[in-house]
Amino acid sequence: MPVPPLSAGADDTISGLYAEHALGLTRLALIMVGDRESAEDVVQEAFLGLHRRFDGLRDRDKALVYVRAAVLNNARTVLRRRRLPSWFAGTYDPPVWSAESAAILGAERREVMEALHRLPRRQREALVLRYYAELSEEETARVMKISRGTVKSTTSRALDALGRLLGETR
Repeated sequence: MPVPPLSAGADDTISGLYAEHALGLTRLALIMVGDRESAEDVVQEAFLGLHRRFDGLRDRDKALVYVRAAVLNNARTVLRRRRLPSWFAGTYDPPVWSAESAAILGAERREVMEALHRLPRRQREALVLRYYAELSEEETARVMKISRGTVKSTTSRALDALGRLLGETR
C-alpha cells in the first residue's frame, strides 16, 4: 500500500518523536510482549501507522498519545495471536530471558516480571504505563481509553494482586 506524501514538516515531526521516544516505547512493548524482536515490530508498526495517518490527526500535539495507544494495541494483537493455534506454525513458546538480560535483571526483578505477566491484561497495562512509562493517571487513561477513576482502581487492584503473587502484603 503506497504511503501518500506528508505535509511540510510532518516527516521532521515524526522523526523527532521517533528519536525521542522509540527506545522507551520499545521497552514498554518488551514488558508487554516479552521478547525484543516482537517489541521492536510493535513499535515500528505504531510509527508506520502514525506516518500513514499523520495528516488526518485532529490534534497533532497528541501524536505521542496516538503512538503510545498504538503500541499498546499492537502488543495486545501480538499476545492475542500467540494464543491462537496456527496451521502453519507450532505452538508458541514464551521467550526465555537471554543470559545477558538474566544477569542484568537479577532473580528478584525476574520474579516481579513473571508475576507481572500473570496479571490480567488490563491490570498489567495499567501498572506498566503508570510506573514503568511514568505516565500520569490522566495520560494513562487517555492511552487505555478509560476514565481516570478506572485507572486508579485498576492500578490499586493490580498492586494488590502483584503483592499476593509475590507473597507480600501492601
